[in-house]
Amino acid sequence: GGRDPGDPGRGLRSVSARILDGTAIAKAIRQEVAAEVSRLRSKGRKPGLAAVLVGEDPASAVYVRSKGKACEEAGMHSVTIRLPADTPEAELLDTVDRLNADPEINGILVQLPLPKHINSEKVLHRIDPRKDVDGFHPVNVGKLVTGDKTAFRPATPYGVQQMLIRSGIETKGAHAVIVGRS
Repeated sequence: GGRDPGDPGRGLRSVSARILDGTAIAKAIRQEVAAEVSRLRSKGRKPGLAAVLVGEDPASAVYVRSKGKACEEAGMHSVTIRLPADTPEAELLDTVDRLNADPEINGILVQLPLPKHINSEKVLHRIDPRKDVDGFHPVNVGKLVTGDKTAFRPATPYGVQQMLIRSGIETKGAHAVIVGRS
């Protein structure tokens, strides 16, 4: 066409915009999860999630509260452990160790950011990779990179991926813009 060869948009094809309904997709996924939890409970297994919140960050508190509510709605066991901002690193590590050993807890998330006196990497690496629902442990990162389907995947990118898949969007070779609150 008549585009300037220096135009950064050169080569991009024109496509119509499409708004994806993340709320409807999330509702469908939550229903699927609730059905799977019900199936597991009928076999005597109740999945459990523990969320650990250190300090009083308001956004983190809202996020952790929403996870607890989602777990309860799905019929899961949910535990929230709130620790003061001045909690020593060793105490947080002991908390993670207890959750790692607890058979009622299948998933652990330690809400970030942690206070500056706590080494976040040390804490995240202490979580049993089989319970690392955030997918931050090096074992899960390695599994993800190598395509191992048993890896826990970070929630936000996985959620976006599910939105695209469930909406029938082909992403191979595409350019994308994602707009959201976080």
